[in-house]
Amino acid sequence: MPKLIRLYITQVAMGFVISAVFVGVLLVLNVANLRTLILGSDIGLVALAMIWFMNGIVFAGVQFGYKIMSMAEKPQGPHRGTPVVAGLKPATIRVEKT
Repeated sequence: MPKLIRLYITQVAMGFVISAVFVGVLLVLNVANLRTLILGSDIGLVALAMIWFMNGIVFAGVQFGYKIMSMAEKPQGPHRGTPVVAGLKPATIRVEKT
């Protein structure tokens, strides 16, 4: 299996694990009375699965994007501005009293 495909699958799995933890925290803290709504409804498990799956898609995309962007090579040296900041000297200003 190519390394990129393996990386994608592992990061997507990590995103869905993070989603499960997130939904668990939502239920434990009863955010917006969500636990009461899910436990009191006859289709609460469907709602729970949908919340987990939709958040899993979001977290998987963010996880994969973060991993890919963190693999970039770090730039060497300054890119803009003055390369030697220590060479700057304050300008003297003459103030006359009136």
